[in-house]
Amino acid sequence: MLPNPLLQLRNVSKSFAGVKALEEVRLDVEAGRVHALMGENGAGKSTLMKILGGLHQPDAGEIRFKGRRIHHRSPHDALRLGIAMIHQELLPFRDLSVAANIGMGREATRWFPGWLDHGAMNREATTLLSRLGVPIEPTRRMRELGVAEMQTVEIVKALAHEASVIIMDEPTTALSEREVAALFDVIRELKQRGVAVIYISHKMDEIFRIADTITVMRDGHHVATRPAAELAERELIRLMVGRDPAQRAAVPGNPGAPVLEVRGLTLPGRFHDVSFTLRRGEILGVGGLMGAGRTEVANALYGLAPATVGEIRVAGKTVRIASPADALKAGIALVTEDRKRFGLVPRMSVQQNLSLASMRTRWIDRRAEAAVADDQIRKFSIKAAGRDQPVVNLSGGNQQKVVIAKALLTEPEILILDEPTRGIDVGAKAEIHSLISRLARTGKAILVISSELPELLSLSDRLLVMREGEVTAELDPLHTSQEEIMSFAMPL
Repeated sequence: MLPNPLLQLRNVSKSFAGVKALEEVRLDVEAGRVHALMGENGAGKSTLMKILGGLHQPDAGEIRFKGRRIHHRSPHDALRLGIAMIHQELLPFRDLSVAANIGMGREATRWFPGWLDHGAMNREATTLLSRLGVPIEPTRRMRELGVAEMQTVEIVKALAHEASVIIMDEPTTALSEREVAALFDVIRELKQRGVAVIYISHKMDEIFRIADTITVMRDGHHVATRPAAELAERELIRLMVGRDPAQRAAVPGNPGAPVLEVRGLTLPGRFHDVSFTLRRGEILGVGGLMGAGRTEVANALYGLAPATVGEIRVAGKTVRIASPADALKAGIALVTEDRKRFGLVPRMSVQQNLSLASMRTRWIDRRAEAAVADDQIRKFSIKAAGRDQPVVNLSGGNQQKVVIAKALLTEPEILILDEPTRGIDVGAKAEIHSLISRLARTGKAILVISSELPELLSLSDRLLVMREGEVTAELDPLHTSQEEIMSFAMPL
């Protein structure tokens, strides 16, 4: 227990519809420190932070801030007290400017009340954005920005309120390595000013780079709080999942004949002269920084944004892929990087989502659809209340299993996985890794795109690196390093 913590949560409990989400959770947060909050999906991290951020009210327990017990009833109350939260799900005002979003609720005015001083707002936004090293024009509309840029604006918006506690929930999910480094610089600056940062992430390398203290939650309970310097990654995983992490057996791949051959694939402005071969039973990893062209190549292979130059051969035959229908006919399936926007229909059931891509007629045999859904739920160990449960209510890891199972129901020979473990916890990540390896052993040819270098190194039989739309290296994962991969990925 800290002698004078900035923030104290004591015996906080919360239930939803009779189900315990939190039970007597305790947390001490110190000023000028980064306090990482770790745990699998469903551990209670987000519920605890939503209570702290004013979105939920606790059923029991107390919150003390700067030595005083607080009762905030809304995010506005929390922000007024000095507690800001950056949510994983971005909710910007898309039709307003960047400066207006940053200044929301504290707009500069002039002359008469209600007359906004856009010049002052733009100048403030420019100053704050420059601290992150991101050259975003303050006059741009939010809807014109990419995901990474929107995330950056949300971070700057929290910084603008000069909060004493800033909660960051998976803030780097859509950021490039360069933007992550810039964010970490800002976090270090916040620490020097005495700001406390509560940091939620599934990325182990980030946690050990930035955290001073780590608290682990499991099943709605506080498990442990330790100095980050005293925790090894294996011990942290054990605390999170309640067991020793399984060691991945190094099973050498035994690739068969070429299934996919790409020669000179080009889409001006996106990628240029991309060539590679993917074999049956092989996992081919693709690494590179955000914007390197990895996703664009995947989209071209699936017909979402077809290449204008080059040749694609499947099982030795040249194919023309101008649409996803062409790709599916050629035996290619894609799991996109953003499952919530492009991989799922959130309000539809698990059963309906599973069958979407594999429907062959306009008439649905509900009995057959239910049988297939039950089989996939069992085969992929999807944790759901049943096939009729809305997929939006599943954890991130189980949603990802649904997306992969849906793709496999199209019976592809080639499976493209773009960021297959983004935003899922360490336990679910291990399950997805095991599933990918198992699919390769059954003969599937798998292309894995990932921003996590340890993931690529552990999964891949071969590894391609892309930089600015071109393939810059082909490496053996057993005889390379993260440093070497980055040397081929960084712009010259």
